[in-house]
Amino acid sequence: MVNGLSEFERIIGYTFHNKDLIHEALSHSSYANEKKKQRRSNERLEFLGDSVLSIVVSQYLFEHYPNLPEGELTKIRAALVCEKSLHRFAMQISLGDYLLLGKGEAHTGGRERPSILADAFEAVIAAIYLDAGLEAARTHILRFIPTNLTEKRSLLFGDYKTALQEVIQKNPEEKVEYKLIEESGPDHSKTFVVDVCLNSNVIGKGTGKSKKEAEQMAAREALALMGYET
Repeated sequence: MVNGLSEFERIIGYTFHNKDLIHEALSHSSYANEKKKQRRSNERLEFLGDSVLSIVVSQYLFEHYPNLPEGELTKIRAALVCEKSLHRFAMQISLGDYLLLGKGEAHTGGRERPSILADAFEAVIAAIYLDAGLEAARTHILRFIPTNLTEKRSLLFGDYKTALQEVIQKNPEEKVEYKLIEESGPDHSKTFVVDVCLNSNVIGKGTGKSKKEAEQMAAREALALMGYET
């Protein structure tokens, strides 16, 4: 783990004074349980990291978006600190490659599990905070906060149809249309397949348990193909 730890420190751009902190941050409960008293899990650090993340993101939004009301700030913060976002941030630093997992967890896809990665991401924040203070933790966290958040609110909130419409509106002559192409299954458990078209050209396909869900998934695929993170 020593070589792996050095590589992880290089990726996050921070070198720990107290290596025990980062070892603990990367130790999942399944690994700690196998090691019994030799290792503590990252659950306590995750608890602390959640609070550090919240205060850093809150202050950032408060200072950078002075005209947004409290309700909008709350929504954006929630979108930034939710499991989906933390999982995406963790993937950016290949966090799963460095996790210490129990054998069973490792063999059942624990390194890719969103909840495990999101928790570990918060634990790493806490480890940096305890090792060097709030400013070091802030520097680490702000690497992951997208710029122009107000322009990306729909994407943050998972409203892919609105996000796609906002992208297309930049070219007024373009037209987006959703077409139901397949409907199957019994009435109580139907599946819908929808194409989203740009000027009659299919740019995304989505499947869902309702037409609305299928449309959202089609818009999400279209955004991904356009290079937008979803």
